[in-house]
Amino acid sequence: MIKTYGFTDNTQLSPHFNAQEFRCKCGKAHDFQIDDDLITKLEALYSTLNCSKIIVTSGFRCSMHDRSVGGDGTGQHTKGNAADICCYGQDGQPISSKTVCCKAQDIGFGGIANITPAYIYTHVDVRSGKKWYGDEVQGNSSVTDNFYDYFGGEDMKGIDVSVHNGKIDWGKVKADGIDFAIIRAGFGKLEKQKDERFEDNYAGSKAAGIPVGAYWYSYAMDEDEARQEADVFLSVIKGKQFEFPVYFDLEEKKQFDLGKEKVSAIMRAFLERVEAAGYFVGLYGSASSLTTHTADDIKAHYTIWLAHWVDKTNYTGAYGIWQHSEKGSVDGISGNVDLDVGYKDFLTIIKANGLNGWGKEEVLPNPPVPAAEDGISVEVTVGGQKYIGKLNKA
Repeated sequence: MIKTYGFTDNTQLSPHFNAQEFRCKCGKAHDFQIDDDLITKLEALYSTLNCSKIIVTSGFRCSMHDRSVGGDGTGQHTKGNAADICCYGQDGQPISSKTVCCKAQDIGFGGIANITPAYIYTHVDVRSGKKWYGDEVQGNSSVTDNFYDYFGGEDMKGIDVSVHNGKIDWGKVKADGIDFAIIRAGFGKLEKQKDERFEDNYAGSKAAGIPVGAYWYSYAMDEDEARQEADVFLSVIKGKQFEFPVYFDLEEKKQFDLGKEKVSAIMRAFLERVEAAGYFVGLYGSASSLTTHTADDIKAHYTIWLAHWVDKTNYTGAYGIWQHSEKGSVDGISGNVDLDVGYKDFLTIIKANGLNGWGKEEVLPNPPVPAAEDGISVEVTVGGQKYIGKLNKA
């Protein structure tokens, strides 16, 4: 929702942003607009980057001001949808715009762009319709559909484990470079089918600082059984917090023998039940089963954990995690272990939406405005070089 504020309005919009930071810098005392979704996403960005502060160098712009800085008078800033920002880490130094762009992409901003050659200032907006991922050093066109690829971001290394992996030394796993783990919670439709090492694996991974997700192995032969499995799964994971999605794992031959339509119905029954309970839900499947036994609407709505044990997958659908090997070796685990690659910052999405046991941050009404964050202009010195914020044209 877009709201209108008076020039002197100092409403505290969220824990870290005040209305005054977004008013037009044309020098005239007029009303300005701010989209609530912009503030929500800026707070999510603040959290995921662990910022000490985010300075808004340009928020709302009247048409005259937008034209004065090179725009056409109708850009996203004139709609209250946009902000040019400088994000600071806990060390007091600006966070690279490369990192900010990647995280802003995960959060779901519609328009994102690096602004300066120094990679200090970033444009973000919550436009609807076609996305714009730009780099103003290269001009005003969209330059990519994935900032991780564009800026050469690193993928995350993961594992998935169950009772079959035995007792795990999670400290050694962490030291061996593992970034996340998906742990089996159990299988089937009975409480007693909880994975015998689920509690130990959950506690151990958490203690080692490894983000986790969970999965439930299915034997369901119809929709009712799938819902029963979902209910048991929910009872097993209740009270826990997961940084990665919780997945439905269907891979029994007798299930696939039912055909695509019935298999897809089983998938929907489980996924919808768990999603309705407040979880970010995904589907685990092989490249083959995703192609032949999974309806398109399921693949479009739910994040996919792809299982394809090859050096380079030829699966063309979208997926957030790729299980690329079942014979990996990781310090702290005896024998072979499944190896995964993660491509999305799931924690940002999950926490921003209060899912998987993470409640949304409560906003206190009108706390004091930090005086250091309401300046008109911003200068940053990095490596002895002074940079002055440049206003974005979008």
